[in-house]
Amino acid sequence: MKVVHQRYVAHSEAHYAGNLVDGAFGLKLFGDAGTHLAITIDGHESLFAGYASVEFLAPVRGGDVVEAEARLASKGRRSRTVDFELRIICRTVDDSGRAEVLAEPIVATRARGTAVVPADAATTAP
Repeated sequence: MKVVHQRYVAHSEAHYAGNLVDGAFGLKLFGDAGTHLAITIDGHESLFAGYASVEFLAPVRGGDVVEAEARLASKGRRSRTVDFELRIICRTVDDSGRAEVLAEPIVATRARGTAVVPADAATTAP
């Protein structure tokens, strides 16, 4: 099971030279997608316990369009292991506002984390 969120990255999100966006931007999107996944699986937002790993693989820039995917990797009685991937699907070309849809997405960030649902909200379905 998975969910995918797409979002335009406003130029105002860029805080570093080269129009770069900080890594926390992608982690926030993972939180939104993870919450959506939890609601889909258990009908509850869940509580995020933490990341087991985070890899920053490519820069995200203001003007890009990204998609954040949350995919259920495993399901315990109350814990849910979730794999996340942030992909750049459109890239800004220059300062004129021009952008292009990428033929192949660029994987910017990967992560794995664990969410926990309250005992009364956990479902037993796979």
